[in-house]
Amino acid sequence: MRRFFFTAFFWVLLSKSQLWSEEAANNTVTFCAYNLKNYLKIDRQPKGASSTSTGKPENEIAAVMRFLDEIKPDMLGVCEIGSEDDMLDLKVRLKARGIDLPYHELSHGGDPVRGLGFFSKYPIIQRNSQTELKYHIGEDVFPLQRGLLDVTVQLRAGYEIRCVGVHLKSKRAVPAADQMLMRRNEAHVLRLHLNSILSTQPETKLLLYGDFNEDKHEAAIAEIEGAAGLPLSMNAVRLRDSRGETWTHYWELADLYSRLDYCFISRPLQSYVNKKKSYIFDSADFYDGSDHRPLVLKINLTKDN
Repeated sequence: MRRFFFTAFFWVLLSKSQLWSEEAANNTVTFCAYNLKNYLKIDRQPKGASSTSTGKPENEIAAVMRFLDEIKPDMLGVCEIGSEDDMLDLKVRLKARGIDLPYHELSHGGDPVRGLGFFSKYPIIQRNSQTELKYHIGEDVFPLQRGLLDVTVQLRAGYEIRCVGVHLKSKRAVPAADQMLMRRNEAHVLRLHLNSILSTQPETKLLLYGDFNEDKHEAAIAEIEGAAGLPLSMNAVRLRDSRGETWTHYWELADLYSRLDYCFISRPLQSYVNKKKSYIFDSADFYDGSDHRPLVLKINLTKDN
């Protein structure tokens, strides 16, 4: 029995060593943040038709798969995914294309339908997702609708990265409260979570990503970033597409292009991010898969000097 244990343990170490050695040769890990636009079961029938809950249309999924096949992520953080079955469906489809991301995390907040998902080629060694966060507006209490996805991933021996995924309140008006004020409060809750990480573990290589539904100049983004240069600050990586444009979302009804998706990094992570090779994926037919474009971050395993 003891011999079997040590043999199994040896092969686990060997497989991880081979994984880290392979990436060490390439020296780069590819992270992708992507709002999948309802990769879940909802009523997709036009008004007046009988209600039927169906998953994301196959033609849209095919486009998403095609884009991710081009990106080839080693870590993938997604918004608007539904159940564990939806997570497994996406994982199986990716593996069929040679993108094997065996480790995953699914997190929900007050919204039981749309959640946050994370997939990784590398082991998830800590899970700290927050599903029951709340805030007050006057006397009313609101849940953080999608919560906070929070995982720590080991890229190689001695090199860990903590990834926090978010999806803040949409710009859609709701009767409960002002949508911008709700988002502002969600950003404050998020900032408190970031503070709890960076004040106790200031050397954390922290990556914050997702759909923030907010423009760069708004107060919510300013609070998330914090005071530039200070230990608790987060730096927004200014990603661009092949034409130098920074928009990430297209609202067809208003014919409006906006930058709503971001990647923020802590100070200890900054020297590991290859900003020259990071980008916004800009396939001409991006809208076939989602109304958002994927963000691609290239993370080095050694400092980018």
